[in-house]
This record gives sequence, C-alpha cells and structure tokens, in this order.
Amino acid sequence: MNDSATSPSTDRPVLDVWCELQCPDCRSALDDLHALRERYGDRLELRLRHFPLPKHKHAFAAAQAAEEAMAQGQGWPYVEAVLGRVAELDRKGEPFLVEVARGLGLDAEELDTALVDGRHILAVDADQAEGQAIGVTGTPTYVIGGQRLDGGKSQDGLRTRIEEIADGLLRDA
Repeated sequence: MNDSATSPSTDRPVLDVWCELQCPDCRSALDDLHALRERYGDRLELRLRHFPLPKHKHAFAAAQAAEEAMAQGQGWPYVEAVLGRVAELDRKGEPFLVEVARGLGLDAEELDTALVDGRHILAVDADQAEGQAIGVTGTPTYVIGGQRLDGGKSQDGLRTRIEEIADGLLRDA
C-alpha cells in the first residue's frame, strides 16, 4: 500500500479493509461494506488487505484462496461467500475453499493448485507484515485517509467515521 489517501491510478479515496476470512467480526462488517459501496459506488476504492490471525487454522489458506479468486476476477464475491459461511470453513477447511470457488464458477482446480503451489503466499505475507507495521492487531481494521480504525473490539460508529473521512477526502479532491 502506498502512503497516499487516494489510489495511484485515480483520484478516489482508498479504504483498506484489513480482514480475515475466518473471522466472525469480519462477516458482521459486510453490512457496513455493502452500505459504503451503495453510498459511494466507484468514488471510493475498497481494497482487501489480508491479516490472517494465528488463532484461526484456515485463515492463511483462505487469504491465499481469495488472492487466486481476485486473479480470476471474482475476489469480492469470493470473500463475501466465504465470510457468509465461516462456520463451514471452521469445519471443512481447505476443501471448503475449493467448493466455494466451484459454486461461483471459478476455476476450482486452479484455486486448489494455487493453494498447493503457494503462488499467493508472498502477497498475503506482505499484507500481514504491513498491517503489523501500522499497528493492526485484529480484524476488521480499516485505514482511510491515513487514519486507522479498529473494528476488532467494536464496530459501533465505524461506518459513520469512515463516511466522515471519505466525505472530507472527496470534498478536498
């Protein structure tokens, strides 16, 4: 991630969403993300950042699978599908990640191969290292306009705060 509050390719603000796909709090945050997408559309870039927590056994594999889904053009739908069924990920593990890909019409075999060959490990590691460097300790955590907002303990008021910052960034653009 660059230090800019806007995407390098556009003048729109960026909301980095530090997420973990086995996290029930991240599943709860989906409603806020949908509301933000509805309010801002293409004027706000939502960017998934991975922060797999050691307490969740399948989180690192899920982050890699999400990266492969992004490479196949279905990143956010995949993330939402996995988060919507966190309990199944807990029970089934990596086979569930492939099952979700198949259900979305992705190349499930390629996703499975990506989990085996580890082609997305560096991207996930880089996100996690950057998150640690900026003080992310739990998920979801948001970064917008240089401000870090921690939703791991409570999400109360976070969407309102994100909207205030985004509105200011859009006004100043």
